[in-house]
Amino acid sequence: MKRFVLVLIISMAVFTPAFAGGQSEPAGTGKLTVEMFDRGTDGGRTNAANNAWTNWIKEKVKKDLDIDVTFVPVGRWSENTDIVNLMASGSAPDLCYTYNQDMIGNFRDQGGIMDIAPYIDKYLPDLKKLLGPDPVFTGKDFIRRNTETAKELEGKIFSIPSARVALAQRNIFIRKDWLDKLGLKVPTNLAQFHDALIAFRDKDPGNVGRNRIVPYGQNSDARWGLADLINNSIQRNLNDRDRWINDVHEYYLSMPGYKEGVRLMNTWYNEKLIYQDFPLMTTADDFYNQIKSGVVGAFSQNWDLPYRTDYRINEELAKNVPGASFIPIDIGLNNKSMMDKPGLRIFIPSYSKNQIDALRYLNWLAKYENFHFLQVGTEGVNHDLVNGIPRIKAATGQWIQNSSQNIDITMPLNGVEMGSQEQNSRVLALGYGNVPTDTIVNAYSISVKNARAPVVRQVTTNVNQYAQTLKDKADALLAQAIRASPADFDRIYDAGYKDWLSSGAQEVINERTSLWPR
Repeated sequence: MKRFVLVLIISMAVFTPAFAGGQSEPAGTGKLTVEMFDRGTDGGRTNAANNAWTNWIKEKVKKDLDIDVTFVPVGRWSENTDIVNLMASGSAPDLCYTYNQDMIGNFRDQGGIMDIAPYIDKYLPDLKKLLGPDPVFTGKDFIRRNTETAKELEGKIFSIPSARVALAQRNIFIRKDWLDKLGLKVPTNLAQFHDALIAFRDKDPGNVGRNRIVPYGQNSDARWGLADLINNSIQRNLNDRDRWINDVHEYYLSMPGYKEGVRLMNTWYNEKLIYQDFPLMTTADDFYNQIKSGVVGAFSQNWDLPYRTDYRINEELAKNVPGASFIPIDIGLNNKSMMDKPGLRIFIPSYSKNQIDALRYLNWLAKYENFHFLQVGTEGVNHDLVNGIPRIKAATGQWIQNSSQNIDITMPLNGVEMGSQEQNSRVLALGYGNVPTDTIVNAYSISVKNARAPVVRQVTTNVNQYAQTLKDKADALLAQAIRASPADFDRIYDAGYKDWLSSGAQEVINERTSLWPR
């Protein structure tokens, strides 16, 4: 981030036009570059920036808006680095997006993002209507969710959120065939889940070999994959103020009880229940391939991962191990999380020479005829109609959707939008190929049961420069503490926690405390 700061300051001096401060109309050249997540080509995916879907967009946008669109691939799993480098060099696409809210704060603080607020009503009327009212802030349009409130930035908007249609976040999944083979019931509490993992370890129900079996699969992102298990130890019913103050860039290390949750994972790791080399499992495809190979007994990831047509976890697992499948389980955990409505953060670099084209294209995406086709595609190829509702199916060849319902393309929306919540629910359950509707409904229900959305505060913080450092240190702390010997756990955890606090976390906590006084 330090390199980014220095280079971006230079870039802004060279590239920032007068309108970046909102003094005049944004410019346009008729040639627009748009970011596109690159998820690789596994599972039959096509070239992220050049495929049937992007060609359809290019042709229709040229016809409708007389704009030539070029898509710029950015690694889905390396976006934090890729976007920073593109922004720092002044070569980022004219229209960008990220799931990393802290990154937006960093770019904003360095003057790298256009203020969109003055142009919403004129250039984004369809997007404003599509996103609708904000479910958290009564009387406010959701398109204005990210309005700045700090005195020096008050009223400015540097990013627009996409709208999540489904708000479920995570589930814990377990091998149903292994449970059946051992005569075990589906676990309904943490103790039963622990016992099942021990049974997997000791009895190897899949005959994969005692040296290969992984009772609980985990990759390098322990914060995410172990979140439900760790967060269960956080003080129950923590109030919104304390939840917000101690949410440091989505790490909860300072929440009361969090350390004990990590201690439990340390115990499980030393019992050889958690994958022993998890810090080295840095590539998503490697993790998913391990799960598909049949050696993993349980794991926790996105609430619908085994059923998604882009990753095909259960489908390919069953090919490798006939009869094998993962099912979601409800083990009565506390402090589960669900999504807030915002998904992606969409932004326009302040040095872009095509800002008006970026706005016009974004509004074009918000028109039903455009986003609906991109989400559901052609009947018989990408979906079948069931009582008038499209059932998304896994296409092959040129019309395969590289991301679920093309969420990487339909920037304003994350999930199929049919115009009503009732129809949205029906299409959600139908959107998983041949997976039974009840299976998806059950997974969704388990995920949101007793879950809480994050606390939202309309305030601007000034400590975003610490984001990457704090994430790196927190990830290292979790990896080291979980893998420590039980005798060394307190020493390693406490030292890492102290270093994390002194590296900026305490400043974040102090600032948030001042912004939400008692």
